[in-house]
Amino acid sequence: MNVRIKEEDKIRVLNSDDIFSIMQKILLRENKIRRDKEHFWIIGLANNYRILFIELISLGTVNMSVVHPMEVFSFALQKRAVKLILAHNHPSGDLIPSKDDKDVTNRLLQNSLFLEVPIIDHIILSEITYYSFTDSGLLEKLSRSKKYVTAYKQEEDRLKELGKKEGIEIGEQRGEERGVKKGLKEKAVEMARAMKKDKRPIEEIQKYTELSPKEIKSL
Repeated sequence: MNVRIKEEDKIRVLNSDDIFSIMQKILLRENKIRRDKEHFWIIGLANNYRILFIELISLGTVNMSVVHPMEVFSFALQKRAVKLILAHNHPSGDLIPSKDDKDVTNRLLQNSLFLEVPIIDHIILSEITYYSFTDSGLLEKLSRSKKYVTAYKQEEDRLKELGKKEGIEIGEQRGEERGVKKGLKEKAVEMARAMKKDKRPIEEIQKYTELSPKEIKSL
């Protein structure tokens, strides 16, 4: 359900305080009975972080709302949002994210990566204050989780990691080979100097050291 917002509220979102100030007004517009249920909204943003729309995706019970990725991203794609913010209320006033809150966010984050519509924050609010997944560092932590990563993405990451490992091994091997070659060259030069000191002919020095006549003459 589309949430009507005034033009002056279609602001550029610069931080979590900006989102809370808008969502608090929307929550307080609800009657007390509806406020005692969990609401889940998505806020669509333009490239310049200006609010395009606020959509109520789910209206649940006192402690739960059901959120489907298809509903979240169908609105985002239809309305040309390039970034999303998630928001939901906790009627109890306890703003600590539940396991379900983290799971929903994690799942939506993985979908957002595939669809290239990044989620930049998830706000949990009460009538007086809020919790920001971004400000707390939780959004960044969840973005690194592999729990809801698709099979193709897991394989892609595995191949990248394998390629990186093989690249390191090849680099180390080449480094070893260069080191051996350098050591052999130094020994050959040392032998050539000693043979030149004994006034051995260049052809003989070349035979035993495999240095070029030019290299031998320069010693």
